[in-house]
Amino acid sequence: MLLHCRDKTIDLSTPVVMGVLNVTPDSFSDGGRFTSLDNAVEHTLEMERAGAAIIDIGGESTRPGAGAVTVGEELDRVLPVIRQLAPRLTAPISIDTSKPEVMSQAVAAGATMINDVRALREPGALEAARSLDVPVCLMHMQGEPRTMQSAPHYDDVVADVKRFLAGRIDACAAAGLNKDHLVVDPGFGFGKTLEQNMRLFAALGEFCDLGTPILVGVSRKSMIGAIIDKPVENRLYAGVALAALAAWQGAGIIRTHDVGPTADALRSCHAVRSQSSEGGRL
Repeated sequence: MLLHCRDKTIDLSTPVVMGVLNVTPDSFSDGGRFTSLDNAVEHTLEMERAGAAIIDIGGESTRPGAGAVTVGEELDRVLPVIRQLAPRLTAPISIDTSKPEVMSQAVAAGATMINDVRALREPGALEAARSLDVPVCLMHMQGEPRTMQSAPHYDDVVADVKRFLAGRIDACAAAGLNKDHLVVDPGFGFGKTLEQNMRLFAALGEFCDLGTPILVGVSRKSMIGAIIDKPVENRLYAGVALAALAAWQGAGIIRTHDVGPTADALRSCHAVRSQSSEGGRL
């Protein structure tokens, strides 16, 4: 499966890594580390050298309890970085935003993909995505970042999340978006308890039925901390293990802060899975 990001194409026949660049002061894992333009650019080039096939740049934290930022603040954070990186990267740049104004200006600056935790539900987002004609990742989130972990509830978390994503795919098609440009993300940690996250992860293969690539992002998240009882800086090995499990179940894009180790794990996983007569069953 190919994902066409304007002049750059991602081959998803092998799982790929999406490297995370947060140019925010308050992201849960690396907030404040890359607010300097020079630091952000150098770190991104390092991620590409380590094996990142996509770079995901975000200017607004979506961690639980995070506050909102204005369009102007978000643009001030992401545009200088995108303008610096676009001519220097082989990897396409994804803009991690829900705001149509940020989507439009980021793509004008050189981004060629959109990663939206609200799945194009903000006013004007569907229209912006249609006019920009770049791939879009549609993520499931119950509630809002400030409150999403208060008391998440589902009748059946797998069926509910899958139904939501199918509905968003249909909404995109009705709005004129190309289905070949769509990616889905179950949204681990976004309005879900640990048990709900684990049930969702165990059923990840079912999301292949939606007919789009699957993106998984669990890197350094609190769900890992709850499993292994370790702080965010000590969650690398568990995150890499979950990345390999996600790829084994059919995820095509793994979003991570830890690019090199994750890329190695995905290559190893793919080498074994491609020889499996069981079609990837564990």
